[in-house]
Amino acid sequence: MGRYTEMFLRFLHALVNERARVFAFLFGTRLTNVTRALRHRDVDVALKKCGIEVQDWAGGTRIGSALAEFNLRWSRRVLGQGAVVLLITDGLDREGAEGLAEAAERLHKSCRSLLWLNPLLRYSGFEPKAQGIKALLPHVDHFLPVHNLTSLEQISHVLSTRTPGQL
Repeated sequence: MGRYTEMFLRFLHALVNERARVFAFLFGTRLTNVTRALRHRDVDVALKKCGIEVQDWAGGTRIGSALAEFNLRWSRRVLGQGAVVLLITDGLDREGAEGLAEAAERLHKSCRSLLWLNPLLRYSGFEPKAQGIKALLPHVDHFLPVHNLTSLEQISHVLSTRTPGQL
């Protein structure tokens, strides 16, 4: 995931600054709300602020505990009616997917649509073998690749052209 981080953050910066009521959270070993940092108009300044706020870069991911914390502390505050959640992760969880299925199920019930964007889908031979991937898959509405600018552009297009009832 590390090699895609800057691309994802630039994508999130654009979303946060171009749409109302968009919130951004990053997780590694813990959850960090970076919405305020990404609201800075200058993308370089915004990314620098994210770098300062996030204390757990490159430490692996604890997806289950991060989603559980989001559900507990943030979901009611930031997921309004019709919320679409973009979960950008490779699904590799250093906790062996402990609590992940339950947290993903609760998140899915709190939003209208849960899109999982996974850079591992770039591989033609991808198979969902990791525990985290298997735990997440039943709880997402769409499982999409996100590994280059073209895939981000396609996701952007889907998000900007959706109508009520889609996604």
